[in-house]
Amino acid sequence: MPKEKSADRLERSPVHLLHRAGQCAGDIFQAEMADGGLTPRQYAVLYTVSHNEGLSQTNLVEKTGIDRSTLADIIRRMLRKGLLARRRTKEDARAYSVKLTDEGWRVLKSAEPLARRVDDKILAALPTQDRERFLQDLGKIVRNIGPMAPAARKPKGRK
Repeated sequence: MPKEKSADRLERSPVHLLHRAGQCAGDIFQAEMADGGLTPRQYAVLYTVSHNEGLSQTNLVEKTGIDRSTLADIIRRMLRKGLLARRRTKEDARAYSVKLTDEGWRVLKSAEPLARRVDDKILAALPTQDRERFLQDLGKIVRNIGPMAPAARKPKGRK
C-alpha cells in the first residue's frame, strides 16, 4: 500500500482544515473591519458583553473560548480605547466585571452589519442546502471538544 502523501494527509486533517478555515475567515473579517479596527476576538468580546452585561472576566473566558491571558490583554486594550468599563464584582472583590461604554455600543452597532457580511461571505462558499448543517456541525465540535480545550481548563491550584 503506497504511503499517504503529506499534502493528502493535510487535506483530510480536521486540525489543519479548521485552522486554515479560521485563517481564511480571519482574513475576510480583517478586510471588512479595516475601518473599524476590531479583531474577531475583540468583536466576540463586545458582542458577548452586550448580551451578558456584568460578566466577570472568568465568565468571558468560558463564553468566548479566549484564553485568560489573551482575554486580559484584549480587555486592557479595550479599556484604553474607551470601549469597555470595568468594576469589581459584588460576589468577589478580587474579580472584575465588564460592560460596554457608550463608545463600545457605538462601535458594536457599526460592526454588526460588517460581521454579518463576513458570515455571509464565508457561508457563500457552501451550497445553500449545506450551510445550516455546517453551522450545526461546527457547534457540535465546539460543544463536545471545547470543554477539553486549554482555555476552558482552570489554572492549576484553583478549584
